[in-house]
Amino acid sequence: MAARLTAVAHDLADAARIETLKLFRSPDLRPDNKAAAGFDPVTAADRASERAMREILARQRPEDAILGEEFGATPGQSGLTWVLDPIDGTRAFMAGAPSWGVLIGLGDADGPIYGIIDQPHLEERFEGGLGIARMIGRHGTVPLATRRGVSLTEATLMTTYPEVGDGTEHAAFRRVADRARLVRYGLDCYAYALLAAGHVDLVIEAGLQAYDVAAPIAVVRAAGGVVSDWRGGPAHGGGRIIAAGSAELHAAALELLNAA
Repeated sequence: MAARLTAVAHDLADAARIETLKLFRSPDLRPDNKAAAGFDPVTAADRASERAMREILARQRPEDAILGEEFGATPGQSGLTWVLDPIDGTRAFMAGAPSWGVLIGLGDADGPIYGIIDQPHLEERFEGGLGIARMIGRHGTVPLATRRGVSLTEATLMTTYPEVGDGTEHAAFRRVADRARLVRYGLDCYAYALLAAGHVDLVIEAGLQAYDVAAPIAVVRAAGGVVSDWRGGPAHGGGRIIAAGSAELHAAALELLNAA
């Protein structure tokens, strides 16, 4: 069963690579704005990527549910749900920066059980869950393992946006950031991949959706990391997310996030 599911996931990632790379760094890229106020970009590549993945699932896993960023929810009967973000980091995609990714999560009633973070341009595929924790890349396959024994004052912390949510959320983030050795911004889902690979120690974000986090949760946990919301509870519904390379580092950062 697990082998069949992971084979389908790789088929999805392969199809999404084809569709996204058609427009990455292309002069034909023409983003649309989904937001009534502000800027929430979507491109033809986002839509084509998700459409291609849904077509595969319709053929190979018609009994499973789907939740996707661009085309919403499709019910299923198996108890399994595929959670798809066809391009996580559309702003990076627009800018030609290879820090976006395709997110493919698989979950049951209790949350994510398997995930892929795929970076098509770099040909890096981070996979975790169902007994797997590995990165498949140009130079072969390497195991994923988070970095252990790192204190907060030694940690590398990442988040996507410097403002990190509203004023209260930003203040909470700064309490952690002010203690960390290094803080970097802007990598979207690729930050979770680097955490799973042992290069980053903490990722803290706010305002996320379920399709932003399902795959990263599975990959980070498979690599030995800890992921929760800012209260220490389940994170797969989105919202405020903290991912850490170890339970000790997670606890130290969580205490600061919740310090009034």
